[in-house]
Amino acid sequence: MADVSFGQYYPTKSFAHKLDPRIKLLFLITYIVAIFLATTFWGLGVCAVALLFCVIFSRVPIGKLLKSVKGVLFLLLFTAVLNVFFYSPKEGETALWSWQFLHIYSGGLIAAGFLIARLFLLVMGSSLLTLTTTPVALTDGLESLLTPLKWIKVPVHDIALIMSIALRFIPILTDETSRIMNAQKARGADFETGGLFKRMQAIVPVLIPLLISAFRRADELGDAMDARCYAGSKTRTKYKKLRFAWRDLVASIFGLAMLAGVIVLKIMLPGII
Repeated sequence: MADVSFGQYYPTKSFAHKLDPRIKLLFLITYIVAIFLATTFWGLGVCAVALLFCVIFSRVPIGKLLKSVKGVLFLLLFTAVLNVFFYSPKEGETALWSWQFLHIYSGGLIAAGFLIARLFLLVMGSSLLTLTTTPVALTDGLESLLTPLKWIKVPVHDIALIMSIALRFIPILTDETSRIMNAQKARGADFETGGLFKRMQAIVPVLIPLLISAFRRADELGDAMDARCYAGSKTRTKYKKLRFAWRDLVASIFGLAMLAGVIVLKIMLPGII
């Protein structure tokens, strides 16, 4: 669990790190839209090439980025299995393998591979955002993008702050879980043997102290904010003003070009191939 990189910031000087957080958030939204608009492997290939360029310009080690997939690896495999065995075959399509009510078709394998590739790219792109953007920058960028909602009395600053704190707590709680599990193992707990239900029962002694630790950290954070006279966005000023630069324009053009490429391929090559 200590290898999970989602929610962690990787400090370095790169083109991606220097981008305006608002542009990075909009680019991620565009990237997600492009992934779900893609209906062919060619469309996902465009998104994969765009992600590759982003990784190169972010200078984030590819190994650290791949670790973010560990947290959703079970979800990827489970979804792939469901798509393989519950695929609705086309007319005239013969099964590659059958056993009672279970059937495997070539179309099911293609659909499962397509879905795995889509979720894989989605997780990688989201993790790259957190690896190249500090929680403070994410809060400022999200608050700036949601500014129009202030006209209808939506607490934009509080929402952005809550999301930023929740994101920052992911690696903290991951480390806390690892420490609790090591302490339980030192007392004779076994998390690696037995069936599924036995392992789930062994996790219960970990969840209770983890919840207590999470509430304690939240209480300490609230006390720290009160001690520093934090009063929300009403009286708070910005030390650093967000400003667009030439690199933000380049990133915007790149994101629009990626989306346009996926749309063109969607029109020219409809359906999964």
